Amino acid sequence: MITIISATNRPDSRTEYVSKNLFEMIGKYTDEEVNLIKLSEVDPGFIHPKMYEAEFQHPDLTKLQDEQIVPADKWILVSPEYNGSYSGIGKVFVDALSIRKYAETFKGKKLALVGVATGRAGNLRGLDHLTTSFNYLGMNVYPNRLPLAQIADHMIEDGFDEATTKTLNDFLEGFVEF
Repeated sequence: MITIISATNRPDSRTEYVSKNLFEMIGKYTDEEVNLIKLSEVDPGFIHPKMYEAEFQHPDLTKLQDEQIVPADKWILVSPEYNGSYSGIGKVFVDALSIRKYAETFKGKKLALVGVATGRAGNLRGLDHLTTSFNYLGMNVYPNRLPLAQIADHMIEDGFDEATTKTLNDFLEGFVEF
């Protein structure tokens, strides 16, 4: 199973647009089940004072972790650039997952990282920060991280311009083989 995570709580964002398109495109390269988690649709109630105690994990997060995170052997994390790094909601989501079934959630799993930014670097710093964090958690990060710079210039009504579509297809094909 492959799980794609749109790591922003902004609905209808460019990050969600990229995530949705990756979800639709990946079927060309795998027969595996693929899930899409949009953090904009996750109940924000999982953030509370006792969230770092396993017995108080929000039931919606427990269900998500048990059904779409733990069974996935590969993740694709699509992260917007926020203040030169990655989103706070992405960080707190990973933190919340780490308090229960830690090894089953992270250890030895493969992770691809996609950065989304309106600027020129495509969230390269955020991808570096995420790589360090997920390596610490025991995940194997796909070495071909994908920074999508000036993303708004490459989005069209039903996907992306030709060059970006090729880049995304090459990225997905390589990650599925990883």
